[in-house]
Amino acid sequence: MRRVTLRTGIRWKITLAIACVGALTAVALSLVVHSAARVSMLESARDTQLERVQYFARTAETGRKPPMGVKLNDPDLPAELREKARSGRRGTYVQETRRGIPEVWAAVPLGNGQVLSLHLPFKESVNMVRDLDRALVVGSLAVVMGGSALGVLIGGQISSRLRKAAAAAQRVAHGDPDVRVRDAVGGVVRDETDDLARAVDAMADALQQRLEAERRVTADIAHELRTPVTGLLTAAELLPPGRPTELVRDRAQALRALVEDVLEVARLDSASERAELQDVALGEFVSRRARALMPEATVRIVADEIVSTDPRRLERILGNLLANASRYGQPPVQVDVEGRVVRVRDHGPGFPEALLREGPSRFRTGSTDRAGVGHGLGLTIAEGQARVLGARLTFRNVAAPGVATREGAAAGAVAVLWLPEHAPTATGSFPTITLPG
Repeated sequence: MRRVTLRTGIRWKITLAIACVGALTAVALSLVVHSAARVSMLESARDTQLERVQYFARTAETGRKPPMGVKLNDPDLPAELREKARSGRRGTYVQETRRGIPEVWAAVPLGNGQVLSLHLPFKESVNMVRDLDRALVVGSLAVVMGGSALGVLIGGQISSRLRKAAAAAQRVAHGDPDVRVRDAVGGVVRDETDDLARAVDAMADALQQRLEAERRVTADIAHELRTPVTGLLTAAELLPPGRPTELVRDRAQALRALVEDVLEVARLDSASERAELQDVALGEFVSRRARALMPEATVRIVADEIVSTDPRRLERILGNLLANASRYGQPPVQVDVEGRVVRVRDHGPGFPEALLREGPSRFRTGSTDRAGVGHGLGLTIAEGQARVLGARLTFRNVAAPGVATREGAAAGAVAVLWLPEHAPTATGSFPTITLPG
């Protein structure tokens, strides 16, 4: 069973938290204020009623007729208050009515055994309580809205800083060594985001140093191997003709090619390569080089265009793509030129999922790769040379008719080289390209 996950921004989480806390606080305070105000008003009404009935009791003893609303031995007098008055004590009583307006009773005993009582509805005080409740509701809403606005402001600042940190980290992940997350975050206020940025910068610096050390070691090893490999090839030429000699020469040449490829990868990783630009007719150039590198390949020029590029590096990219298609794909191999876009397609099992997901990786081998033998350094070099040209190299598989695209079900692999509209000004500069839908 697939779990459904809800993704929300930290801004709205903080806003919701502040709004909930504000609402709970406002409700609690409103209930306390409402209860305290009602009790206070009732107590005041009790005291007023008791003072009035006591005053009327004194006038009744002088023989004066009590005013309207003051009664002797009122049959509606609550039983609890009647018993209290008959026992010789004065008292008050609050009686709830069906209309929701409480009535305040007050009763005092007279000397002749009678009970004088007075009751009035709590209407004015109820209206005051209702006005107070409305004021509390308005105040509570204002508190919640103000807290929500504050939450949006605070959460927005935190979210913006985190987004800047994530964008800078993405640039670092894509190989930009000059980006610092701490500088991208900026701001005057210091918080945990700065700690995170410093940690990411420290990790990126350590990783960059480690990669640079590995690159130097690889380049040094490959450079040191050139001399003995060259000597091995020279010695192989002096061997007498025969099958063993052919095997030695073949392996020595393969070793030299590997050493040269490793050196080229090291140079590309150092970001010191620069393109030597020339204006070339892309269609004519690709057609001539493709036929020389792979005569059996089909070349189709949809639209030719003059581009400013490095012919040597472009030929290197084209040669590696054709070699990869010939080694791991199946014929026919087709090369299409459309404006500034060059496509190389074969009809083999397609690229492995790892390459499509992560890009070329040097010395990757295993059963998950095409033909189970990996793609070596060819595509890695092609991608590095494309960066020097300011171009973009992408990889995808072509789905077999009626079959969803998945590993083992492809009807071919397509490598697409997107050359920039403007000549690159620095190694690794990428043009802005809108991919066709």
